[in-house]
Amino acid sequence: MLDDRDRKILGLLQADAETPLGELAESVALSPSACSRRIARLKEEGYIGRMTAELDRRKMGLPTTVFVIVRTGSHAADWLEKFHAAVGAIPEIVEVHRLTGNFDYILKIVLPNVEHYDVVYKQLVSRIELFDMSAYISMETVKAAKGLPTNYA
Repeated sequence: MLDDRDRKILGLLQADAETPLGELAESVALSPSACSRRIARLKEEGYIGRMTAELDRRKMGLPTTVFVIVRTGSHAADWLEKFHAAVGAIPEIVEVHRLTGNFDYILKIVLPNVEHYDVVYKQLVSRIELFDMSAYISMETVKAAKGLPTNYA
């Protein structure tokens, strides 16, 4: 079970994983060695999976976001395996969520421009048969939380 210091450490690391250990320790009223041990324990227990670099999408030439709603014609195990492989093989598809309700999946796709969606579309439909796809261009990101709430663990 996590305590308030663990939660605060997790929140601070989510905000900036490069925060110096001394600053983290001071923020949670611990010595650097005690803070380091806590971070090691949080990693060992799986609360911290890995630390990554967040790239600037505009500087990387990927300012456009398109969400695609997918309906499938099949839910067989072999189709699901092919679908997972198909979306996994296309790097512009950065998130895929299986849904409840009238649609089966939503895909988040990052692109250099709207026109490039056609390239990704053709790659996807050449790999897997889909019943219906509808694309929606994101006009503005209103909220893009970079971290998870820490008060549930």
